[in-house]
Amino acid sequence: MELIRGSVNIKPRHHGSVVTIGNYDGVHLGHQAVLNMLREQSDALGLPSTVVIFEPQPQEFFMGDRAPARLTRFREKIVALDRYDADRVLVIPFNQRFRDLTARQFIDDLLVNGLGARSVVVGDDFRFGKNRAGDFAMLQQAGEAAGFAVSSMPTVEQDGERVSSTRVRNQLAAGNMEGAARLLGRAYTMSGRVAHGDKRGRTIGFPTANIYLHRKVSPLSGVYVVRMSGLPHDGSGADDQCGGVRYGVANVGTRPTVCGTRALLETHLFGFDADIYGQHVDVAFLHHIRDERKFDSFDALKQQILLDADVARAWIRDNQNQHQEKH
Repeated sequence: MELIRGSVNIKPRHHGSVVTIGNYDGVHLGHQAVLNMLREQSDALGLPSTVVIFEPQPQEFFMGDRAPARLTRFREKIVALDRYDADRVLVIPFNQRFRDLTARQFIDDLLVNGLGARSVVVGDDFRFGKNRAGDFAMLQQAGEAAGFAVSSMPTVEQDGERVSSTRVRNQLAAGNMEGAARLLGRAYTMSGRVAHGDKRGRTIGFPTANIYLHRKVSPLSGVYVVRMSGLPHDGSGADDQCGGVRYGVANVGTRPTVCGTRALLETHLFGFDADIYGQHVDVAFLHHIRDERKFDSFDALKQQILLDADVARAWIRDNQNQHQEKH
């Protein structure tokens, strides 16, 4: 997959493709349906597919720190789009200049002159241009004049409601990891590089792999049953079934008991104590155990961690086969 950073890096060879446009935050089942249609049209026309996304996401530009928690960081989103066979991803900086583009300028500058779109696939609620003045009907009319087809993907529903990034966020906030996984088509996952922490967990027999979240707001917080992938094989065979995978218990939050301030993902892996500092890993959240809270002492926290680990082991024992089949 080719990553194009900004419209200034669109080359003549990028002219002529099948295009879709959106935030793709989470790359949930609704997004996947659009990407599948994009792939079908790309194959039918014999043209590359181009996914246009924005950084920052528009809500982050307009709302700043009040913007909803992002489901996928930039790298996570790029990896997911690659997984669903996008040939190219064009990243448009969402800034003041781009915000002020009229809907007509958006079509001319990006779709016609920039990408030379032959076909455009969007969700049925797609809006674009200054003040969101452009809609599907306008895009379709412009396509007839400029020579590109426009297709809309009908709303994907689950349990009678539209699948959306907002619904996924709500499920995560409520601790319903299973519900979020149904909307995503997979377990909700965070990725990052394992970093050195304060090593307090090691003193009580619970060493952790620490990942700094690098997010303004985390979409989830608390203690979870998790599955970590991307680990090196340790030779025991226990992590070989799905290729470097281990189960464990994780805390996401600021660690108020030890006066933490930065959002951190701390994962204790059962039966694994290899040196993985610097390793880039994926942590899938399978089940919510409890919310994060401040304890009166470190000893009280230690006792709770022991209980959390017991709960996690019991859940894994009862559910591991099911999740290995899905992995």
